[in-house]
Amino acid sequence: MKRFGTQGPVHPTKNYVVSRTAELTDFIGRVKEGRYIVIFAPRQTGKTTFFQRALDVFTAEEPAYFPIPLNFEVYEDCTPSVFYTGLYEDLREEIENAFARRGEVFSEALTEFLENAEITDHLSMQRFFRNFSKLLGDQRVILVIDEFDGIPKEAARGFLHSLRRIYVSNSPSQCPHSVGIVGVKSITQLNYDRSISPFNIQDEFNLPNFTLEQVQELLGQYTEAVGQSFVPEVIESIHKQTAGQPVLVNRFAQILTEELDIPKTETINRDHFAQAHAQLLEENNVNITHLLTNIHKDKRFETLLMKIASYDIGIRFTRRNEIINELATYGVIKESTDGMCEILNPIYHYCILQTFKPIVNGLESEYLPTDNINGFQDYLTLNGDIDMVTLLNNFQNFIARAGFRLLQVPDTPQEFIGQHLLLAYLDQFVQLVGGIMYLEVQTGRGRMDLLIYHNRKKYIVETKIWEGNNRYQAGKKQLAAYLKLEGTTEGYYVVFDHRRNPKPRVETETLNGITVRSYVLPVVQERPSNEHLVSEN
Repeated sequence: MKRFGTQGPVHPTKNYVVSRTAELTDFIGRVKEGRYIVIFAPRQTGKTTFFQRALDVFTAEEPAYFPIPLNFEVYEDCTPSVFYTGLYEDLREEIENAFARRGEVFSEALTEFLENAEITDHLSMQRFFRNFSKLLGDQRVILVIDEFDGIPKEAARGFLHSLRRIYVSNSPSQCPHSVGIVGVKSITQLNYDRSISPFNIQDEFNLPNFTLEQVQELLGQYTEAVGQSFVPEVIESIHKQTAGQPVLVNRFAQILTEELDIPKTETINRDHFAQAHAQLLEENNVNITHLLTNIHKDKRFETLLMKIASYDIGIRFTRRNEIINELATYGVIKESTDGMCEILNPIYHYCILQTFKPIVNGLESEYLPTDNINGFQDYLTLNGDIDMVTLLNNFQNFIARAGFRLLQVPDTPQEFIGQHLLLAYLDQFVQLVGGIMYLEVQTGRGRMDLLIYHNRKKYIVETKIWEGNNRYQAGKKQLAAYLKLEGTTEGYYVVFDHRRNPKPRVETETLNGITVRSYVLPVVQERPSNEHLVSEN
């Protein structure tokens, strides 16, 4: 029986697999044209699976082509000499495998060639391919190199120059006929030689995350095989929360179909999705662990990511900026349709916030007023629903009670302390009342839509930083439009004001039939002087 795969490349005989028909057709067409193709994308985006599938197509359906897969991952710390020796052994092994798959045997001439040939540098590599091509006759060699980043730095320049020389020779027997280079970092990022462009003949190929239609296709394969269907809203929510990131999509599907023990006769619904989502957000799966490892590599990442998350005005996306370039390479951020930085998906956004939120902010004991008796249970109605107005009114009072002590929360940039405290406050409440909270991010920047799911009802709280009255008013309309799409009649808008001497504001308005309750909460900018403290006492 097939399964959803999250551990390494997936295969159609064992796993449910997105066909990527359009992308395969595009790639195969470029190979036939003899292009030298590069694809550099974050890890765990399905690159290896895609190229294995493409090579399978050439093996099974295109006898005029001779595909050779290689992987440079193991050569990262090797000398050029060891690399080229290993390259020869890898080529010989893959050539033997290719003949075996086709049920063919070596000619005497080819056997003699492989026994006597050697590759010691990029020049002898050129000769190897030239002579190998003569022995193959009319077959055209396709070379696909996975994990290209592993090539030793000292070997990379000559290797790429040799490929370029083969390409520009424009020989009818060009060998390799086509090359595919697959990795995480681009040629320029690898910093092989800033003064030259050794591979400026490259044809860049984009392998995007899954579209909604592809997620529907993937889950539809399961439904067809098992008979268990998904409510359309669940499929749409999986795509929205993951932005089609292949590992996360498959992990969602794994939890829903294998780990929640949902009877196969029962349709997978919104409640099931909420359970799976909560599990995914809290577990240490390989994709989330990889994300967290990457965002801790540079202390500057926190400030940039929080600015992307908190400010409507945004940050222009440019690969020329080192920090933006690195975060994009790791697959943490991407370029939005308007050319700005945005966090890849709501799951990453939530995990980033949880990572940078202080474990202890020192103010937890003051979340509730002194006359509170029942704790956070006071903010539930008699029928178990959340009294969001009272809950957020108390948060407003808590911020006022905390005063200058907001400045003392450890290891937190002060401009983001409001969002961190709101997240911590609501997170503690949700945990105590048995609810679920996650992000419903519309743009991946400038706003955080916190969705609380409790007692089969959802509550949406949007939070951002004050950026002027025009943006404040526009934000209400955006929230109202979003609430309407979500089928919710009321929502909550919390804006943190970091200006000097700002005025608190609470407003309840009805916009196109949607009720929006807005809070503008001043955040103290500096500790009062000792004299002021004495006079107050």
